Amino acid sequence: MKTITKHSGPILVIIYFIAITLSLTSNAQQFKAEWESLKQYKCPEWFRDAKLGIFLHWGPSSVPATDDWYGRNMYRQGHPAYKYHVETFGHPSTFGFKDIIPLWKAENFDADKIVKTFKQAGARYIVPVAVFHDNFDLWDSKYQSWNAVNMGPKRDIVGAWKKAAIDNGLRFGVSTHMDRVPSWFNTSKGSDTSGPLAGVPYDGKNLRDSTLYGPGNNEGMDWAYLPKNAPDSWKETWYRRTKDLITKYHPDLLYFDGGIPYVEVGLKLVSEYYNDNQKWHNGQLNAVLNLKKTKVSGAYQEGMCVQDLERSKLAGIKPEPWQTDTSIGSWFYNSRIPYESPNTIIDMLIDIVSKNGNLLLNVPLMADGTLDAGAQNILDEMGKWMSVNGESIYGTRPWTVYGEGPTSVTEGYSEKVKEKFTSQDFRFTTKGKILYAICLDWPESGKTVMIKSISAKDNQNTISGISLLGCSDSLKWTRNNDGVEIVLPDNKPCNYAFVFKIDLDIK
Repeated sequence: MKTITKHSGPILVIIYFIAITLSLTSNAQQFKAEWESLKQYKCPEWFRDAKLGIFLHWGPSSVPATDDWYGRNMYRQGHPAYKYHVETFGHPSTFGFKDIIPLWKAENFDADKIVKTFKQAGARYIVPVAVFHDNFDLWDSKYQSWNAVNMGPKRDIVGAWKKAAIDNGLRFGVSTHMDRVPSWFNTSKGSDTSGPLAGVPYDGKNLRDSTLYGPGNNEGMDWAYLPKNAPDSWKETWYRRTKDLITKYHPDLLYFDGGIPYVEVGLKLVSEYYNDNQKWHNGQLNAVLNLKKTKVSGAYQEGMCVQDLERSKLAGIKPEPWQTDTSIGSWFYNSRIPYESPNTIIDMLIDIVSKNGNLLLNVPLMADGTLDAGAQNILDEMGKWMSVNGESIYGTRPWTVYGEGPTSVTEGYSEKVKEKFTSQDFRFTTKGKILYAICLDWPESGKTVMIKSISAKDNQNTISGISLLGCSDSLKWTRNNDGVEIVLPDNKPCNYAFVFKIDLDIK
């Protein structure tokens, strides 16, 4: 018979927990680098419940603060960014984008302080840009010497965001935009076509700096998207650096600025990301991959990711979760570009959530790592609204219709929000047997509102009560074949949109 020693107890406990871990891991899905395999994907509930995330474009382009594509456009003679660069820093043959990098110091950057502000504004996840089209990695990059630990801020920016997110109970994601570098940075290898320096090569032509400016290709200066003929060595570089980012920081959200780049290696990386994410979470898939339907930047198939729409929205409810990413102004900080109003942003969030979507809202930092007064005001106003009405947003699901009213959303890219919602526009969300009817503006009369979608003709739903979030007064209301008419209180419970909480007895 085997002797049981006094150490057997702890050993058995360890064996038990190992067995449990292996059991959980064995229940995980195994994804392969194939489209059909990736279509096993199911969006995690954390993302569906979160509704609001903060996007963060911040880096060397925040120094000139004049153009979202500064690193490309500063090499295009005649472009405003070129003119600004020559007047401010010098000619790009002698002072290039590589010389902007040391000027980005991030000297006042306090990740924890900023993330606390985002959390108070209502955000449930953050997605900093880990590498933009400018090919400069904002982490301790294993495969790219041009990174924020070696140069500029000389600190691990991605690591600081990750720690602050976790410390404040937010989910953490990253975005990577480096796949198009060989095309996007082609301009750095050109020269002026006229003037005293015509024909003098820009600094990107110097092979010494090719690890920043990329290998280039022969697709011309006008093509700025995923290169059609990238060398295999660049595809491998993209894979290794993206894999390094994922391995180091374990993001629960990964955003590509397009579809899957370089399909063969791209599918490999995505399958590994899904499989690795389950290992980080004891067999549970918490990963969200944001991809876009696009003809210029990568491949996309429905069902293997969460669709992202840049500067766009959907006209109706999509059965699967989706996301809009947009910005309060420009992507990178630019004081010349006015911000959207808090009212516009809150209405946009409500419209998106009513259609089963999330809003990923970009808030650009100034070069020193702080928010300007305008951005701070927007976040403060969002936080005040969410403190009253957040239950109509978080953890909700769409109703049978997304809303009613005269204002509809036009799908398609737009730099500015065009919709102007009225007091007749409602958007609906649900939670169990509760219907939230969100009115997007206070009526000018301030007396009553009418909700047509829950008229007495709808015999499937019996209303047992209606209240107004943020208001303690009992509401008077009547229901007939035209709808439900609600008498408003004398005072608004909050600024911007306001929310009726309707108890439905669903037959």
